[in-house]
Amino acid sequence: MSALSTPFHFSSTAGEVVAGIDLTGRRAVITGASSGIGAETARALAATGAAVTLAVRDVEAGERVAKDITRSTGNQDLRAVRLDLTDPASIAAFIAAWQGPLHILVNNAGVMACPEQYTKHGWEWQFATNHLGHFALATGLHEALAADGNARVVVVSSTGHQQSPIVWDDINFAFRPYDPWLAYGQSKTANVLFAVEATRRWVDDNITANALMPGAVYTNLQRHTGGRGSGRVPAELIKTVEQGAATSALLATSPLLEGVGGRYFVDCNETEVVDRRSGTLDGVARYALDPQGARRLWDLSQDLLTGAA
Repeated sequence: MSALSTPFHFSSTAGEVVAGIDLTGRRAVITGASSGIGAETARALAATGAAVTLAVRDVEAGERVAKDITRSTGNQDLRAVRLDLTDPASIAAFIAAWQGPLHILVNNAGVMACPEQYTKHGWEWQFATNHLGHFALATGLHEALAADGNARVVVVSSTGHQQSPIVWDDINFAFRPYDPWLAYGQSKTANVLFAVEATRRWVDDNITANALMPGAVYTNLQRHTGGRGSGRVPAELIKTVEQGAATSALLATSPLLEGVGGRYFVDCNETEVVDRRSGTLDGVARYALDPQGARRLWDLSQDLLTGAA
């Protein structure tokens, strides 16, 4: 199977990617859309005419972003709804309130390299936020996605997944010293594995899921890592927020992705599979695409959420 390539690239913006695409009458949910890449992804989808729900922890911030997007796009069909991905009850409430089909789900929200912290259920914070919460949301909205007959799930992962595979015997750092980057890497690997297994399980519903690396973009995500002055990424590889949202927008809207799922994209193109850390922002680790690992993670995630119910 050859890698999928598109006319878009590192410098493409979300606005350029969605130009000419009409999604009037279609509905999208974007988590973490009150700032950064999520907000710009919401703006791009709104520009296509889609009805966009900003699923956010801070509803007031989400409402401000929604109003700004309406001003810039003319689309008034935006709303902000509370969603806390570390709280199963909040996720359940969001799902229960949803009515009708859902065409696009963008699992965008996330935390990165944060200090050691656990949810009330004992789940490591980054794994809980970046993976488990989104897993609960997507599976809970499965019927709404299936009702569309051609829905897409977009999963924002990271090159950081190359920091760590899933450490099955100690996901929550119960026996090993907590390392914020290993925890982040594990959660981002989980994001890719979810896209692989969701595509396999939901093939009869015509639901596809793809994962992506948005690029190096300075947003609130870097609040625990030193931000712009951290020096982790060369200046020439830094993207604007509009460029960072481009790959998400592409996977959510482009006709080129019709029927395509279980893949990983960087700079608006499918990237190569690697067996060693690439040392760049490109490449997807082979373990992140492993179908057996994807099935194991799905079953584990279901067990964890069932135990928390």
